[in-house]
Amino acid sequence: MYKRRLNLESLLQKKSLLLLGPRQTGKSTLAASLSGAQYFDLSETNVFRELSARPELLRQRVRERTRIVVIDEAQKLPEIFDEVQVMLDRNKDLRVLMTGSSARKLRRSGVNLLPGRIWRKNLFPLVSSELGEARIDLRVRRGSLPGIIDSDDFKAELKNYAGLYLEEEIRAEGLTRNVGAFNRFLTTAALSNAEQINYSNIASDVGLSLNTVKGYFQILYDTLIAYELPPYRKTITRKAVATPKFYFFDVGVVNELLGRFEIARHGDLFGKAFEHLIFAEIKAALEYFNLDYPLSYWRSLSRFEVDFLIGDAVAIEVKGKAVVTSRDERSLLALAEEISLKKKIIVCLEERPRVSDSGIEILPAEEFLARLWRKSSHDAII
Repeated sequence: MYKRRLNLESLLQKKSLLLLGPRQTGKSTLAASLSGAQYFDLSETNVFRELSARPELLRQRVRERTRIVVIDEAQKLPEIFDEVQVMLDRNKDLRVLMTGSSARKLRRSGVNLLPGRIWRKNLFPLVSSELGEARIDLRVRRGSLPGIIDSDDFKAELKNYAGLYLEEEIRAEGLTRNVGAFNRFLTTAALSNAEQINYSNIASDVGLSLNTVKGYFQILYDTLIAYELPPYRKTITRKAVATPKFYFFDVGVVNELLGRFEIARHGDLFGKAFEHLIFAEIKAALEYFNLDYPLSYWRSLSRFEVDFLIGDAVAIEVKGKAVVTSRDERSLLALAEEISLKKKIIVCLEERPRVSDSGIEILPAEEFLARLWRKSSHDAII
């Protein structure tokens, strides 16, 4: 079992939590590790049947001296949130941890999400500091999901994962008649991974309406299967594009959807997968360190592009190559002419860190990730 960066014990000392994340990211395992917690698993048929018929049984069955209550798969029964509110209002020392894979059902049902009483946190696939090392070459092929990354048959595991998602998540969203169309959409969306989103082209490719495709993308966002990366648009001299980019939550899932697993270093496929991996690590670090900095990318109409901006101060370019040249620095330098950057970084496959003549930090991926996950990462990277 991997030791996760998200410290539930510490967070629950301050507030109750709604822990969300895609299936098999390890939410249930992490919740089960809480010492002395009373556990209710709504994926168990008998538990769900009883509490759906009488939600007040949750409150009545909590033992008098229980300090932490865990409700796994809470989105299956939105009515349970009202009971949780009563419990928290009556016992200020009680903490409730609810887990789920989708906020969509909760939002659509108009459920009371307990503002002020509960924090929301997202759990991501494994990151480098949890794995103990970057494992770049392995992860650009297999992804970073617990149970898959170390599997002897990771391809079969990923195939089953994609099928499970279609069968359970999508059918649960009321798309039973359209699972085939959604399956075609997923494959086409995977082709757009780490690229700007062109809804019209995707709609044309899969033979669906523009509104249907936009709705499908929203399902991916709501179930945390994918993220939209907004464009940075504060530059003046070099006008920026307004189109967001799109990333699935895990590199391995993309590989499964596209049927590609042979990804050699330095090729175009590796470059995109490498960029995707760095995106996932930055996204997780901002969440786990509670850093309220927007993450974006910048692309000018004149084709300068910087992969990631953290707030207004840190610009990061990702290059899947072992030798970074001055040509690779041009977009960062162009952005630096527009805004005042605290740090300019190129993450790459060089063996040793260095600073270029133009003041750009050239960091091997392992060094960048080590700095990202230091406890004082907000000082080191941000």
